[in-house]
Amino acid sequence: MTPDDFRRLYDYHYALNHILWERGIVPLTAEQFRRRLPYSLGSVRNQVVHMMNMEDRWFAALRGAAVPGILNPVHFGTAAVVRARWDSVERDTHTYLSDLKDDDLRRPITEHMAVWEVLWHVLNHGTDHRAQTLAMLAQLGVATFPQDYALFAAGKLKKYE
Repeated sequence: MTPDDFRRLYDYHYALNHILWERGIVPLTAEQFRRRLPYSLGSVRNQVVHMMNMEDRWFAALRGAAVPGILNPVHFGTAAVVRARWDSVERDTHTYLSDLKDDDLRRPITEHMAVWEVLWHVLNHGTDHRAQTLAMLAQLGVATFPQDYALFAAGKLKKYE
């Protein structure tokens, strides 16, 4: 895979995240956003804080920056507060990806993972937790949507579809 391939996959990742926010999270009441659900991390808020936090941590490591600590979702009382931080993390990720070169992909990040593997891991982690969030949204009565990459590649999943 090339840096351009990863940039394309992250375009997909962020397109789906934006749809998740616009269709699924923005319409929630504050109570629904924080409501305890018997699945995964326990609430939509907890899910999206976790997704954002883990992505931020991995990309900080990729940039060689100090890795932020684990965030406590209780410090994120509203979806708007989470979204502001989420957008900042997304901007930082785009900046990192825009500077990514072929030689960077094989550089080791951990004892067991190179840059390309971390990039793949973050994508996979996002897909997993988006699916879990969609299941939680369905429990809250929110209509969900497909995540298929093939639909994105065909231009059928837009940023704010």
